[in-house]
Amino acid sequence: MKSFSILALTRYDRLGASSRLRFFQYVDFLARAGLNLTFQPFFGEDYVRSLYLGSVSRIGVLLSYWKRLLGMVSITKFDALWVEKELLPWVPAWIELAFIPRHVAFIVDYDDAWFHRYDRHASHWVRTLLGNKIDRVMARADLVIAGNDYLAQRARDAGARCVRLLPTVVDLERYQPMQRDLGRLPLVVGWMGSPSTAKYLELLFPVADRLRREHLVRFVAAGATATQVEGSSFEVAQWSEAGEAAMLEAFDIGVMPLADEDWERGKCGYKLIQYMASGLPVVASPVGINTSIVAHGDNGFLAESAEDWYVALNSLLTSASRRRDFGGAGRAQVESAYCLEVTAPKLRAHLVDCIRNKVE
Repeated sequence: MKSFSILALTRYDRLGASSRLRFFQYVDFLARAGLNLTFQPFFGEDYVRSLYLGSVSRIGVLLSYWKRLLGMVSITKFDALWVEKELLPWVPAWIELAFIPRHVAFIVDYDDAWFHRYDRHASHWVRTLLGNKIDRVMARADLVIAGNDYLAQRARDAGARCVRLLPTVVDLERYQPMQRDLGRLPLVVGWMGSPSTAKYLELLFPVADRLRREHLVRFVAAGATATQVEGSSFEVAQWSEAGEAAMLEAFDIGVMPLADEDWERGKCGYKLIQYMASGLPVVASPVGINTSIVAHGDNGFLAESAEDWYVALNSLLTSASRRRDFGGAGRAQVESAYCLEVTAPKLRAHLVDCIRNKVE
């Protein structure tokens, strides 16, 4: 099998969830398939930690631009360039695309509605100068890899020549469904995420307060900050990649509230997939890909209003057998569609086909 070299320009190092899940977790499989990746993250782990703490260094950001520019000098040495979202944030498309050689396969990957950072921006000047940036990048790419239908359709509308769907998935070796004690108390309703997505928990604050008065239940927010849940029934748990699977084992129900807005419709439902891989029943807002991942009444519930959330969670809290059956159905769905074992061969085929069409 012929080998190919790929320069992966990710947005983050491994600490950034999107880069870890869309790029880094495939390294070993792709290497065995003859695809050798060289990584040049735009932002390092220090930036991600600072971002979560709300204290990003401007000098650090400028250094990230400088390192990215230096790294782009080597693009011509590779068979393919695989970019997460964009090469240079907040830089017009015509400048960014000028750095991409015609003989190198150009691949872009999206797991968020990144185009809405520009075309929905509050500033008229940003919308004018950058509103169509991501569309132009998609149109220039030899391959667009999209995490859901919303992102894929945007790429097609932009004129992308080749669009492939690839959901954000888990490595089943890291997630094992537990034989939970169905009679244990208190039950735990859990959410896992980051400070940037913890704002959606506010949708559940009144529901959680109500359920705590009626049941012996805890509400845990893994990855949120204390100030984000202050005054609510949620308690904070510290997130770490190493402890992620173990933390999920302590949950009895997984939740994913979202606002029904443009940015949220571009999300890839990774929280739900994590919960389901761990054998958990789920409750989620019916937004974007959530409606595809959650089979309402089979592996979980879709809940729109506060009353919907109350009814769904109350149903699971009062029925151990329903939690068990939903959890089993969710795990089966992940095994069939949302795991590395299923998507890695597809990703490898998409990359190889694109590179071969370009270089051979």
